[in-house]
Amino acid sequence: MTLAALIGNPNTGKTSLFNKLTSSYEYIGNWSGVTVEKKIGQFRNKTGYLTDLPGIYTLQPLSQDEGVAASYLINESPELFINIVDASQLERNLYLTLQILEYGRPVIMGLNMIDVAEASGLAVDSELLARQLGISVVPLIARKGIGTDFLLEEINSADHCFPDFTLNYGDIIEEAITLISRELIAVPPENLSYSSERWLAIQILEQNSVVTSSLSSYASLDKLSSIQNAANEKLRKSGNAESLSDRIRFIRTAKIQEICRQAVDTSGQKPHTLTEKIDRIAAHPVWGIPIFLLAMLVAFQLTFDWLGNPLSDLLDAFISGPLSELARQGLAAVDASAFTQALIIDGIIAGVGGVLVFLPQILILFFMISFIEDSGYMARITVMMDRFMQLAGLNGKAMIPFILGFGCNVPAIMASRSIEQPKERTLTMLLIPLMSCSARLPVYALFAGIFFTKHQALVVLSLYILGIVLALLLAKLFSLTMFKDKHSFFMIELPPYRMPQSITLLRSTWEKGKGFLRKAGTFILGGTVLIWLLTYFGPGGANVEMDDSYLAVIGGLFASVLQPIGFGTWQSGASLVTGFMAKEVVVSTMNIIYHVPDTAGLQEQISLSFTPLQAYSFMAFILLYTPCLATVGVLRKETVSWKWTLFSIGYSLLLAYFVALVIYQGGRWIGFI
Repeated sequence: MTLAALIGNPNTGKTSLFNKLTSSYEYIGNWSGVTVEKKIGQFRNKTGYLTDLPGIYTLQPLSQDEGVAASYLINESPELFINIVDASQLERNLYLTLQILEYGRPVIMGLNMIDVAEASGLAVDSELLARQLGISVVPLIARKGIGTDFLLEEINSADHCFPDFTLNYGDIIEEAITLISRELIAVPPENLSYSSERWLAIQILEQNSVVTSSLSSYASLDKLSSIQNAANEKLRKSGNAESLSDRIRFIRTAKIQEICRQAVDTSGQKPHTLTEKIDRIAAHPVWGIPIFLLAMLVAFQLTFDWLGNPLSDLLDAFISGPLSELARQGLAAVDASAFTQALIIDGIIAGVGGVLVFLPQILILFFMISFIEDSGYMARITVMMDRFMQLAGLNGKAMIPFILGFGCNVPAIMASRSIEQPKERTLTMLLIPLMSCSARLPVYALFAGIFFTKHQALVVLSLYILGIVLALLLAKLFSLTMFKDKHSFFMIELPPYRMPQSITLLRSTWEKGKGFLRKAGTFILGGTVLIWLLTYFGPGGANVEMDDSYLAVIGGLFASVLQPIGFGTWQSGASLVTGFMAKEVVVSTMNIIYHVPDTAGLQEQISLSFTPLQAYSFMAFILLYTPCLATVGVLRKETVSWKWTLFSIGYSLLLAYFVALVIYQGGRWIGFI
């Protein structure tokens, strides 16, 4: 069984290739930082396993996800590397290639995006490149699966030759490499897996942070340090002002330029690509942001007005009509008890169905977000927002997790691993719960559809913008208080624009939508049953009036506290408490509390219980109050701190109350009801 590792720069098509080689589906996007942890899949012909590593530019990690790839090389030792490179950006990609060749394991290069290179007027001679590097080079278009069958044949070849590649770094550095290699052979480091002492010696001289931390207890560490110091001193005395790592980088870069001069024909290169022409408008520093906001408004119009509402109405009619009637007849046919019938019809179908009716709107929004990601526009948004983010103590790269948070806060928090600075990574994770995830969408759709019928898209867009604005203001506050004197830098690759493939968009939308359906079958189903039982039983026994139920008692505990922000009823309090499990459960709770057969009935009941001002205050509170249970869990895992997790819960509750108070009391003061 072949154990191979897929490695390359960010946004070179690694995950697309991983999906093609393993017949699996992992999330892909046209921006860097999509893969934040290693993934393992079996080759589609069952001949071995492939590990997909996060994208890195060099083996010197800058961020947490890059550290995953660097750690892999010293903790595990694959039989074969598949190095995927972008043919249109060969010079930049080859830096990592040289480092992998020095590692000392067999390497196959996947020369991807040859169609992009040709469209730019570049011609790469793959055979000449293979001879220069001493490895097999396979041209690919991974998104379309072109070349992947031949690559799989190469991987399954019985004869994987070790690369015959050695780069001479000059007498001083070569002497240091030899001395360190001898020491590593004489006293092998414990718990490290590597195939070449030369490679490890070079990493030590470059001061690779992952390698040096792994050698912190190495018996001969002082000897290695003295060799390194002596080499630095010799380099200085030779008239070279560079450090060892700078000198190594200079020699590698010179070699790469030599390779590219021979293997890449740039005579047909076009002065201005289509991407550059589009960026003059779409990524303009002045009107780029208004264009982005207009694009989001169109997305919300599609979600709530033009397409989403009619589809939701059809689904609601099916669930409240034929499905409920079929369940009622089936239960009567098997002579189910009145308790069982009430639990299934009034509890499960009404509660879960009341959330599922918003599935079309959620899928439409997921489709729009997937389109933004796969087109290459996502990276432009981060660049345009960078100046605003810098004012808040973050950088534009934090916008990627923020926008992913519109889908779900859990993967968005995990995506923050791609942020290089620990301060900004922690800040971003703490603020992501303020992004309006799809779980809040059913609440928005319900209330906006009742009170803001003609302006649903604008009202919902205002909530999304409110979350971003508050996140930036809090980022500034936290930067000035808890994260003082922490410096920032911003680096992101701008991929070329490309029209997303329909199959990719549909698959990405379905994968995200499956998460919602999975939640409907677990959290929402379980929560619905629990909520119905709390309405069925009370201090006085079973089958009590709703106002005398245990749920009314629980909600009543918070009614007086919620009164100043506009919704001081036990029904609202109970909905907010159960919403901690998952925000969609808020709608399930209201369906059960108001005991209505369909969405139209629920809308009528809510219209009698809220005013437009109270409704907007309630939606703002839903946007901002405590993260859901799953988000709390991933926050604890990623921050490795209960302190930060509890802080996130605490500040969001206070913020939600303050904002709702300002909205409601301010609205009353100016006469808005």
